[in-house]
Amino acid sequence: MKFFKLFVLLAAVLAAPAALAAGDAEAGKEKATPCAACHGQDGNSPSGQYPSLAGQGAPYLLEQLKAFKSGARNNAIMAGMVANLSDQDMQDLAAYFADQSIQPGQADPELVEAGERLYRGGDMKNGIPACSGCHGPGGQGVAAAHFPALGGQHAEYLEAQLKAFRAAGRGDLGDNLVVRENDPQAMMRTIAGKMSDGQIKAVASFLSGLSVEEEGDAE
Repeated sequence: MKFFKLFVLLAAVLAAPAALAAGDAEAGKEKATPCAACHGQDGNSPSGQYPSLAGQGAPYLLEQLKAFKSGARNNAIMAGMVANLSDQDMQDLAAYFADQSIQPGQADPELVEAGERLYRGGDMKNGIPACSGCHGPGGQGVAAAHFPALGGQHAEYLEAQLKAFRAAGRGDLGDNLVVRENDPQAMMRTIAGKMSDGQIKAVASFLSGLSVEEEGDAE
């Protein structure tokens, strides 16, 4: 029943009309200079504290930029960065970073098996569906549904986001300093709320070493 409810939520999101970005990647390249310090000029972040944006779906990037600007997603640094961006600026930036190629990291060999098992098969016993159902077998995401690409992303960043969703889903901040609540239909809050620290660390590590190119792109 729990999995059925999640699939219903997934279907509802997929059925919703997607506002696709109509940005200019060349214009976005010029506008991306202020982003370089944290995210890298080509969208490959030099630090696990910040996400790599290269290869991320343009609709998802645009959605997140708008969320930072509206306050739906709370981050003091990003709020300042997007404050003066127009809709066209955000579309251009999304288009530029979507055109770049992410450089995957290297997963912890000791966590690969557990991380891959959870990513591809979920944890039926604890009501956790396979991550690949929304994020693709190669971690490439589903751009039209605004489901983000995760393959090659920094493990540190992925772990932090999963814990932020978990804190919101459980309604218990604990030792987590941030919560994240801008996931459609609370999908990630529901899933992350059931995950242990070990599961979060394992799947984050697995994804950091997952190459979208090796797995193949999905349309």
